[in-house]
Order: sequence, then C-alpha cells, then structure tokens
Amino acid sequence: MRIVLAEDSALLRENLIALLVGAGHEVIASAENADELVAAVRADPPDVVITDVRMPPEHSDEGLRAAALIREEFASLPILVLSQYVADAYLPGLLESAGDAGLGYLLKDRVGRVTDFLASLNQVVDGETVVDPEVVRQLLARRSGNGPLTALTPREREVLAQMAEGRTNGSIATTLFVSEAAVRKHVGSIFAKLDLRDDSDRRVAAVLTFLRGSG
Repeated sequence: MRIVLAEDSALLRENLIALLVGAGHEVIASAENADELVAAVRADPPDVVITDVRMPPEHSDEGLRAAALIREEFASLPILVLSQYVADAYLPGLLESAGDAGLGYLLKDRVGRVTDFLASLNQVVDGETVVDPEVVRQLLARRSGNGPLTALTPREREVLAQMAEGRTNGSIATTLFVSEAAVRKHVGSIFAKLDLRDDSDRRVAAVLTFLRGSG
C-alpha cells in the first residue's frame, strides 16, 4: 500500500519507514509537521495516512487537526493515529473526523510489536475502526455515570471493548472462552440496546459510542 507518514521524531520516523518498507509497503512521503502532512496528501493522495498526534510547532494536537482537515477533503481516506499516551482530550476530535473510512488510534508502544502494528494497519485500510487495547482498558477503568452504555451487562461491555480493539467474533469468543454463537448473541443485544437498527455499519457505530462516553 502507498503511505504518507507524519512523525516529528527523526529516529522514530526512519524506523517506521524501514518497518513499513520491509513489510512490502511504499512510503510515498514523510512529514515532520502538520502542514507538510496536509501538503503531501493533497499532492498525491495515498492509500492510508499514519500520523502522530503531537507535532510542531505547539506539540499539542496538530496531527489530529491535520487528520480532521484531510478527512474533510478526502472522506474515504483511512487514517491511523499514533499517540505517546492515552489522552481522552484527543478522542472527540478524532471521532469527529472518523466518517465512514477506516480509523485507528494506537499507542506508539504498539509499533514495537511489529505483527500487531501491521495487522492493525491492514484493518484500518480495510475500513475498520481499531483502538489500542491499552486505550480501551484505561477508558473502561476511568468512566462512570449515566452514559449510553449503562444498559449493557458486564459481559456485553467486555464484548464491546473487544470490538473496539478490532477483534472479530471468532477472536472475541476465543479470548472470553465462550462460543462464537454466544458472542453473536451479545453483539446483537449491544446493537439493540444502543438502538443501532439501520443498515449502516453498526459495529463501527457501537465502537464509536463506546469511545465517546461510557456509563
């Protein structure tokens, strides 16, 4: 696949390029800041964008804002965002840019697990929403209140968290030591309780509901 990569750390950027090229992909452009990222995508739209959240000059959410701008102009372009830390403040903006295309939010530690990282990249390119398991765990631990997920049973919340990690029903069944039929039943119940009844991608919609706020 053809990739545009944005990362301000020269060492990590070169390591990522070497990893991606070694996996058979083509990095058609690399950027050190958000402006370079947007310009590179406009000049030659890739198959996927990989961008850091924090980039010069302020090192706040420049990468995220660039991703949102890119998604406005290229609605179907998959985007994989890398972050050093679990930062809830960045998630709303990321979700607003999600659209119908693939979206990933991974911690940079995941890059060191090469097989997992490349698998997540492929899922994003295939149109899936993939969230780092550590992000999912920390969000579940932090949230309480009266959000839209309070109607779910503990097991349904477990299944939804696994869905947020990009797992298939079969993978969820293996992880939770239940049958795939049981997982399908839980997924159907999740859709019903979250009132996801139309023909849109209900799996992605359920994951986005989880990320926007948990009860």
